[in-house]
Amino acid sequence: MKLLLDTHLLLWAAEGIGLSPRAVSLINDEDNALHFSAASIWEIAIKSSLGKPDFSVEPNLFRRALLESGYKEVPITGAHSVGVSTLQDLHKDPFDRILIAQAITEGIILLSADPAVLSYPGPIMSAL
Repeated sequence: MKLLLDTHLLLWAAEGIGLSPRAVSLINDEDNALHFSAASIWEIAIKSSLGKPDFSVEPNLFRRALLESGYKEVPITGAHSVGVSTLQDLHKDPFDRILIAQAITEGIILLSADPAVLSYPGPIMSAL
């Protein structure tokens, strides 16, 4: 199964903390192809530069580590941007909204622990 991890899950997996047993099992399952979005790197870069404590990683090193660990990068395309316009107005976070649109457009399951993200229909799976 193709899994797109949301930004917090990527950070938690890198730190080895905060993940539920379900998330650990899904991430460690070699039958699953793990993906990350360019939007997650963008979010980390912005929030890291603002000094947000949950985002205290260097974005370039983090991206490189994900790629070296076998994650596939999902770029942001125009189709993803258009996809945001079709989403219900359930969540205001632009980073989460683009991840949801990417999952829908690409047919990848978005893995998230965010209740607002999990309220959307589509290929979204709870990491809880």
